[in-house]
Amino acid sequence: MNPLESLRLSWRSIRGHKLRSALTTLGIVIGIAAVIAFVTLGASLQAGIVGDISPDDQRNVYGWAADPDTEGGPLAGAQPVVSGDDLETIEGFEAVDAAYGYAPIQSQAISNGDERVAQGDGVIATGPSYIREENLREGRQFEQGEREAVLNPAAAGQFEENVSVGDEIAIATLGGQSTTAEVVGITDSNEGLSPFEGFESSPRLYVPTDPYYLEQADAAGLDGGEGPIGPAGGANETEADGQGASEANGSDGTVETNAETDGGDVRFLAVVVEAPSADSADVDAAREAAIDYLESDESDASEFLGDELAMTFQTSAELLQQLEDVLDLLQNFIVGIAAISLLVGSIGIANIMLVSVTERTREIGIMKAVGAQNRDVLGLFLAEAVILGVVGAILGTALGLVAGYLGAWYIDLPLVYPYEYVALAVGVGLLVGILSGLYPAWRAARTDPIDALRYE
Repeated sequence: MNPLESLRLSWRSIRGHKLRSALTTLGIVIGIAAVIAFVTLGASLQAGIVGDISPDDQRNVYGWAADPDTEGGPLAGAQPVVSGDDLETIEGFEAVDAAYGYAPIQSQAISNGDERVAQGDGVIATGPSYIREENLREGRQFEQGEREAVLNPAAAGQFEENVSVGDEIAIATLGGQSTTAEVVGITDSNEGLSPFEGFESSPRLYVPTDPYYLEQADAAGLDGGEGPIGPAGGANETEADGQGASEANGSDGTVETNAETDGGDVRFLAVVVEAPSADSADVDAAREAAIDYLESDESDASEFLGDELAMTFQTSAELLQQLEDVLDLLQNFIVGIAAISLLVGSIGIANIMLVSVTERTREIGIMKAVGAQNRDVLGLFLAEAVILGVVGAILGTALGLVAGYLGAWYIDLPLVYPYEYVALAVGVGLLVGILSGLYPAWRAARTDPIDALRYE
């Protein structure tokens, strides 16, 4: 029998049972669509995160002290042990371009003078170069020692009238104290600027560690303790003592502080060390210089480092690789679930083909009576199973591509289609059709023509 004639007869049989054929291919459609949609979202998420790493960020090494057995992402189990003096020493190394602390400031609210909004977190004290110039939509980086802040668009847009460069805001910290900052820059994105923050969009204010973090640590009496100290969240108000002075009650009942401390003994939750370039040799040299010093007896951090705490320094790429590994694991999990759906779909095709063989027993007998060979009957039923598999693969691929596009658009990610999975989907459709149709087609070809003609 002509192959084209086999396809024509097979298609006629499928069209004659439209609902049954549609339900038969549904398992394959769902399985392939799930694979393509979730793999597309995973690839788009990875591209979006990796795309956030600028050349400047690639030369950064992020460090924190934690129990070596602690599992989790950046800052998991972190304890503040690195002092300001340690950072000054590290910054003086030839292999290091800059070194500064990173610490979240526990806040209550921010105000632009006329309006006050809740801001429980998202106030981050760090160094000026943490906010890279190419990430600024307008304005400039803040300067250490100045009461300045850089906001992201979400933080600037929380008020009825958006905060802009040159405006002054008040930050109420946990404990009822208040301090002011001049807005000197607005970032171009609401996403986090480093793995320490994550990459989700939320309101953030970036301020220099000097004076904001130093003031908060000093107000809590944490500028020279005998153990690791955390951010000065929850600090009680202190009476004026010439250094942590409190003055000028604000209209909202908070207190303006003008604490002055040298910051040498204040410990930071995390540190950022910048290499002169993004070259791997420079980055490794900066990392080794920081680790060697902090683990030596000369550093303040060595007082707390040992069996219980160890310094970890990783680049953005290394930190993101952990996230990518999790995404890959999730993708494999989804592919496994989809494979079960494809297995169910193949069983459905095999089942419906066996039913078709039974229904068309008399037709098979007539075909053999007029000269059809076993291979002709085998080809006819196998073609029908393959058509069902290919149709399911095409519909599943189209549905998966659309679902992936809509998902990436909704989450605001760069769209990345894994075309190898698209090709695999069509291949799986063919394979499922062939494997699930082999036995029914073989059974049809083995039918005795005399028994088939007598079949009622």
